[in-house]
Amino acid sequence: MRIKIGNESKEMRAVWFEDGIVKLIDQRKLPKEFVIYEAKSTEDVAYAIKEMVVRGAPAIGITAAYGMAQAFLQGRDVNEAFELLKNTRPTAHDLFYALEKMKSAILAGEDPVKKAEEYAEDIIGRCGKIGEYGESLIKDGYRILTHCNAGALAVGDWGTATAPIRMAHRKGKRIFVWVDETRPRLQGARLTAWEMVQEGIEHAIIADNAAGYFMRRGEVDMVIVGADRIAANGDVANKIGTYEKAVVAHENGIPFYVAAPISTFDFSLKSGDEIPIEERREDEVLFCRECRIAPEESRARNPAFDVTPAKYITGIITEKGIFKPTELDILRKKLNV
Repeated sequence: MRIKIGNESKEMRAVWFEDGIVKLIDQRKLPKEFVIYEAKSTEDVAYAIKEMVVRGAPAIGITAAYGMAQAFLQGRDVNEAFELLKNTRPTAHDLFYALEKMKSAILAGEDPVKKAEEYAEDIIGRCGKIGEYGESLIKDGYRILTHCNAGALAVGDWGTATAPIRMAHRKGKRIFVWVDETRPRLQGARLTAWEMVQEGIEHAIIADNAAGYFMRRGEVDMVIVGADRIAANGDVANKIGTYEKAVVAHENGIPFYVAAPISTFDFSLKSGDEIPIEERREDEVLFCRECRIAPEESRARNPAFDVTPAKYITGIITEKGIFKPTELDILRKKLNV
């Protein structure tokens, strides 16, 4: 991804492996500070995933892959490292997809560092293809709404929902992005907006509950979001608030697309009802950064994700093409799963 630091602009990834250390752009610090977090042990990698130093399903998977390679190099028990990393966050399927691939490779005697690098390259390449397919949906002058951060930070490069947006922008299409703030952690206001600034893409941050206002006024042409897990019937788990955006888009006749690589699909689950939903600490709702915004006596609930039923989804943009939720059997046949 393109990053401007001072007067310098350079390309770098959100997570990489260097000298036995898993290095990550610390997403908790953006946009105020640009800090590289160094995970020097399996415990550090688990902390980075659980505490959202890194977030976004594909990026979590890449981080876990590097974490398994690091554990092997350090002489850690592979099964122990697998369990530690598996128990960090429950919803994003890429985490489990990456861990299973790495465990199988290590037990088969493959070079774990090479395998982890191949995994990272593969996922980023897939998201590049998502950009190519998705860009064809974006017309010149389109105003696009996105929710949470499904950008390069959530993948390593390109992004999922933002990959088509980046491609369209680089091809010279005039586009505008509505960036949902995405309470309670503000991944849209902090991270997606930061990525839009880096790319020079025109955008505006809006409160989560303003999206319907702009949809009804005819100021949104399409919605593109990412995904953390997709069930066999096309139901999609994504950041909390996605479901209501899909319903309102449907009500206003606005196409609603989900962008995700195959690693995010969990065909073992019949529907979204089976997707485990993470509930995080209530402090994330009661505080905005260090400032408490609620009465001391108040409690909160904090589900991190919700499930959007397939009937509200126009299409799912993958590296294999764009599929309606009703066409996922075609995708399964292509994948032979």
